[in-house]
Amino acid sequence: MALKAAFSRPLAALLHHRYQQWLRRPVATQKSVLASLISQAHATAFGRDHDLASISGPTDLVRQIPVRDYEALTPYFKRVQEGEANVLWPGRPLYLAKTSGTTSGTKYIPITSASIPNHINGARDALLTYVHHTGKAQFLDGKLMFLSGSPELSIVNGIRTGRLSGIVNHHVPAYLRRSQLPSYTTNCIEDWEQKLDRIVDETVDQPMSLISGIPPWVQMYFDRLVQRTGRPVKDIFPDFNLFVYGGVNFEPYRAKLFETIGRPVDSIELFPASEGFLAFQDEPGNPGLLLLLDAGIFFEFIPAERFFEPNPPRLTIADVELDKQYALVLNSNAGLWGYSIGDTVRFVSLSPHRVVVTGRIKHFLSAFGEHVIGEEVEQTLREVMAQFPEVEVVEFTVAPRVSTTPTEPSQHEWLMEFARPPQDTAAFAAALDSGLRRRNTYYDDLLGGNILAPLRLTSLPQGAFQRYMKSLGKLGGQNKVPRLSNDRTVADGLLQ
Repeated sequence: MALKAAFSRPLAALLHHRYQQWLRRPVATQKSVLASLISQAHATAFGRDHDLASISGPTDLVRQIPVRDYEALTPYFKRVQEGEANVLWPGRPLYLAKTSGTTSGTKYIPITSASIPNHINGARDALLTYVHHTGKAQFLDGKLMFLSGSPELSIVNGIRTGRLSGIVNHHVPAYLRRSQLPSYTTNCIEDWEQKLDRIVDETVDQPMSLISGIPPWVQMYFDRLVQRTGRPVKDIFPDFNLFVYGGVNFEPYRAKLFETIGRPVDSIELFPASEGFLAFQDEPGNPGLLLLLDAGIFFEFIPAERFFEPNPPRLTIADVELDKQYALVLNSNAGLWGYSIGDTVRFVSLSPHRVVVTGRIKHFLSAFGEHVIGEEVEQTLREVMAQFPEVEVVEFTVAPRVSTTPTEPSQHEWLMEFARPPQDTAAFAAALDSGLRRRNTYYDDLLGGNILAPLRLTSLPQGAFQRYMKSLGKLGGQNKVPRLSNDRTVADGLLQ
């Protein structure tokens, strides 16, 4: 066994032991994190404005710090961007992580000297935990590929600014950097399709063992490899045995991705965000992601169905229940306070605390009162694809289609790009409708009362989603299409 693989095993055992210390006391760990955050930030501008010094626990936190999203906290973020020190966290941030959604403007999330270890160590710990549970460490001795945004950083009022994946690229440990692909020069290419061709040039004859990235963009990379060589990925990279991903649910992409590879490979799911590295898959085969309770983030959870109330309940890790939808709220050493990250999760285990990511609190479909969430449509599609094994889906989104004719009910429209379409499109659409009706009683009632018509399935031509994302300047990297919309912005953009 080569040196890096051999050395990783005692490190993995040491990490496992350290994790057990806080896993045994999750509530006390989170209380300690909150106390530490308050003690460090009480003298900042935000701390004085909200009297952080008087906060002694979660009850005080709820009373003194409202839940706000990025837009509501913009006055503070703007002061940080302008170079002012001691605004949300002591000193100035090391970085500003530039991020944007498909339908929202650019955001600049601070990353501080206290919070950068969270981003770096989270990914490292996910790999070492995999080594501990499986004993497989050979991937560390091959070439490692991180399909990410450009690592080039600009300077904004003295603060280095760029995409999170590019920022993290600067912190890859030296012992791994020599194995990392693509090259820095290639990673800096902004045009995604040009960058993809260069990545293929640099990797096609290399012993790739680990490949990481958002599934649809990794699929594009694999497709280019197959086009270039005429061989499946397993023959191009016989040592490839670990796929690391995050950002979207893998299930809609799994069948096509593994078909392109030519065999199954192990995978690890991560839950990274510009606001913090929140969780990772700590047990192979277990879909739950271990919530990182000892990493400088104090978590709060709002029942999703009550999120838009004026004063919704804010629960701590001590209060959450299994199989309920919660909107995530963060208080962190990046200087985020009562920050609504926008993601929803569901707990699948309370000992330890593991979650699955179920969607976005603002990405739901309730144009007709049905409140369909991302997890429901993704589970439905997964179930129906098992019934129609010939089907391969490249990408999809769901939007309302409001009728302009009184005699015709409105309906949901599923816009799908297939790698292999169903042999019976009508039966496939009916199965989707049936599956969603079982998962969402409101949708079932609307169809049963003829308020909604059965869904419309619109098959899009090859490359439609890529062309749409390219038209927005969001092709590749960490960008993704929302699964659900409450309007027709995404749907009409795709159809055009």
